Parts: sequence; structure tokens; C-alpha cells
Amino acid sequence: MARKATTTQEPAPVSDAAEVEPSTVELIKKPQLLDRVVTRTNLKKRDVKPAVEAALAVMREALQDGAELNLPPLGKVRLVKTKELEGGASVMTLKLRTPKHATFANQQTDFADQDT
Repeated sequence: MARKATTTQEPAPVSDAAEVEPSTVELIKKPQLLDRVVTRTNLKKRDVKPAVEAALAVMREALQDGAELNLPPLGKVRLVKTKELEGGASVMTLKLRTPKHATFANQQTDFADQDT
């Protein structure tokens, strides 16, 4: 009997964090976020704004209370550490674990947006 030739492929190396130049990172502020939600949902800004602000406030409160958030398609968010600053402000270090197929889901959403 002849042996079948088998090839093994080694998995591609995965880096711990993507290297991004600080000057190339897009900063999305609340007005831009609201505009994007308006575009994606076809709702009016006056309807979107209170809902987005409430969702952000609920997420902040939950994280401050130590809860983990599981928010598909964003992913699972948990608080790693907190540092209190002067004036009542604080810094929260969060860990975000994205779903396995998050890239695929984003591509599908982008294609759906282009069709309309």
C-alpha cells in the first residue's frame, strides 16, 4: 500500500495587540457616533440621541459596579482596574474580547449597508 502524502500547515502567528500609529487612529466623538447611528438606523437624531446616551450611561454604571457586559457584536467587556483621579474623575482600564467571527459579521453589515 502506498502512503498518502500529508502536509501540515502551521497556524499563522497572532500578535497580542495590533500596532497602530497614534496619528492614524480615528477619534469618534459622541456627535459622530450619533450621526453614524442615525445613518445606520434611518431614525431621526432626536430619537437616537436619548437612546444612545442612556445606553452609554447604563454601560458605564454597570462597569463601575463590576459587572461584565456581553454585547454582541461588540463583544465581552470587563473592568480590569480603576484609578481615581483628582476632581472626582476616574480612569477605567477595560478588556474587550471580540466574538470569533466579528470580522465576518462586520463585512456582512457593511455589504448590507451598501446595497441600500
